[in-house]
Amino acid sequence: MNQNTWQDDRGNRDRSITNPAPQGDMKPGEYSGHAKPGAAGEPFLIGDAMTGGYGGGADILHDCTIAVDKGEIAVIVGPNGAGKSTAMKAVFGMLDLRGGDVRLDGESIATLTPQARVAKGMGFVPQTNNVFTSLSVEENLEMGAFLRRDDIRETMDQVYDLFPILKDKRRQNAGELSGGQRQQVAVGRALMTRPKVLMLDEPTAGVSPIVMDELFDRIIEVARTGISILMVEQNARQALEIADKGYVLVQGANRFTDTGEALLNDPEVRRSFLGG
Repeated sequence: MNQNTWQDDRGNRDRSITNPAPQGDMKPGEYSGHAKPGAAGEPFLIGDAMTGGYGGGADILHDCTIAVDKGEIAVIVGPNGAGKSTAMKAVFGMLDLRGGDVRLDGESIATLTPQARVAKGMGFVPQTNNVFTSLSVEENLEMGAFLRRDDIRETMDQVYDLFPILKDKRRQNAGELSGGQRQQVAVGRALMTRPKVLMLDEPTAGVSPIVMDELFDRIIEVARTGISILMVEQNARQALEIADKGYVLVQGANRFTDTGEALLNDPEVRRSFLGG
């Protein structure tokens, strides 16, 4: 696959993180070592000091800050009920914020609908119900390009290069595929939008360890083209192994923020969240 064709002027993520976060706890709303709001050098995508919940219910997020730079893989981990998926949905505009902001490339997008955020360059893959089961693999990919008015064949070829099994099964209904293959369809459909940021909610849920490793390898390939990856993941140890940056959430708030490697080596993180 030509790794520079997903998006024009993409970099390579094989580099150290610019402005890495300090070790230890992050204070509410803190930027993890990044620039102040709106300043040059702030993260490419940031959910800044987000507070909010669903409808008229209680707040689930409490001054939660999640960010990712171009070409980075940022992973959100934490115990069940920590607000991981809620933080992801808040960044994508699926719940109203009562405090904080979401900025993409320095522009506030907090008032935009999810569809408008897709038009701005955000792709989102939910954990469940993420394929059209009655449509073929190829029709699912075509649905991903619904906002585009240009020729989508080159992007589809790139998806097939990334996930060769999908090319073999392109005429087969997505509902007939294995769980891992359906996840590949879901990721491929999101890539058809040519996103600048790809958001994945529990991409390896319910798949075998072999399929998990394969999905993580493909995620790394996507990030190497310069696409930012923001991912919620239940397999915390494996996810942090591929992460440039990791966020540990507890009760909707930041508990630890650091590089993936640093979090894996942090004794408290290992003991409390990674099983020792």
